[in-house]
Amino acid sequence: MAWLQTHWIAVALLAAYGTLLVRHAIEGRRGTKGRADYYVGGRSMGGVVLGLSFFATYSSTNSFVGFSGQAYTYGAPWLLLAPAVVVFSLAAWIWVAPRLRAFTGAVDSVTLADYVGFRFESRAARVLAAVIVIFASFLYMIAVFKGIGNLLEIFLDIPYRGAIGFVFLVVVLYTAVGGFISVVKTDAVQGIVMSIAAVLLFWGTLNSAGGLGAIDAIRQAPATSGLFRWDAAMPFPVLIGIIVAGTLKFIVDPRQLSRFYALAGPQAVRRGLIVSTIAFLGVYTLLLPIGLYAHAVIGGGLAESDLVVPTLLGDAGILPALPAAFILVAMLAAAMSSLDSVLLVMASTWERDVISFFRRAEAGRDEGGDEGRAVAHTRFWVALFAVITAALALNPPGSIVTLTAFSGGLYAACFFPAVVLGLLWRRGSGAGAVASLLTGVTVLLCWDLVPFAGAVHEVFPAMALSLAAYVACGLAAPPLAAARRLDVSL
Repeated sequence: MAWLQTHWIAVALLAAYGTLLVRHAIEGRRGTKGRADYYVGGRSMGGVVLGLSFFATYSSTNSFVGFSGQAYTYGAPWLLLAPAVVVFSLAAWIWVAPRLRAFTGAVDSVTLADYVGFRFESRAARVLAAVIVIFASFLYMIAVFKGIGNLLEIFLDIPYRGAIGFVFLVVVLYTAVGGFISVVKTDAVQGIVMSIAAVLLFWGTLNSAGGLGAIDAIRQAPATSGLFRWDAAMPFPVLIGIIVAGTLKFIVDPRQLSRFYALAGPQAVRRGLIVSTIAFLGVYTLLLPIGLYAHAVIGGGLAESDLVVPTLLGDAGILPALPAAFILVAMLAAAMSSLDSVLLVMASTWERDVISFFRRAEAGRDEGGDEGRAVAHTRFWVALFAVITAALALNPPGSIVTLTAFSGGLYAACFFPAVVLGLLWRRGSGAGAVASLLTGVTVLLCWDLVPFAGAVHEVFPAMALSLAAYVACGLAAPPLAAARRLDVSL
């Protein structure tokens, strides 16, 4: 009872939020008539809702807890993440969205892995892409679970394991039931909630630090002056690599790209671009300096930057009860908006590109398959993958930013050639797609064995060699028949 009296505002807001999730799950289930509806919303959704979903899917607790607190240890150079987020988001909407929507619609592609298979006419490339997607998704989901677990543990005095279990139950229920339609509608609301929360969190931190001018005192203090050097925490090229790995995913991350599959037409592309750009620019400009200002509020005694935001929210002197509770719900919304998307990507990829693919190949059936059974099976995989990830998150193998950056690095190194060059260049072959995928994974995993590895982030050599493998194989082979589909317009 004492706990409820202390946290009743947060509980009331969470109950209202839970009611909204139930409503969207029901609407999603009613709107799901087949596989395309469950995986990509029937390819008929509007730009505003998808633009907000695109923003919310990226802006998980990795952003609100990990990214916003990272300047606490990385220093002022970490603020470069804000323009990088905007630039790469724009690149995705301008260069990738229209062509990917057109191509995938023409060949009935609903996952990134089957896009690779269709584009390069290669079963091996399709299955290999599916395995990489699932592995990278596990890493990212562990980071999201860790962020929300830390937050609920500190702010609501819920044991870390209990927090993981609570989030697991909620996200599995509405994702499995409602599919893509439920996920996107919920993301749109979550995007608005997160934007308001970013304003409140920045406002509370800034007031407690003493205003904008507090940054000068932090820069001049001997203990924190080093945070304003280009090499504040690491060599600058390594920092840029972390930023690139975390933002290039706009162009190659399956959960981001799935929003493009669902676009209704050219007008939806334009609206989605505008909405997501405004959201990213405003929210990340506010979030990223919080780690720096935190030095004026809580000092320099925290063991890791992932604890900055939970510590700020847990201090009643920084934010009044209602704004703090609202931000907590926004953090939970941020976690849900990423977990639901990643779960759906993992489950659909496993069912569509691994299990059903081999099942159909053995039986000699075509790619259509039994849509009702495919949806039912995908719902089961959603639950199973959530169980596995929640269990792994109980003892996470790294920090939020570390896990997020490595996951993003995998997507960047492996899929940049197949997605970007695959859409913009007619050349390319199945052998080239496989070579680029294998090269990206190998270099990313083995880069630390190179003597000068500490001077350059592994994402740069991994991407460069992956691109080289793709181009070399592409030049050696004639254009594939599937490349003609690239001329299809929305």
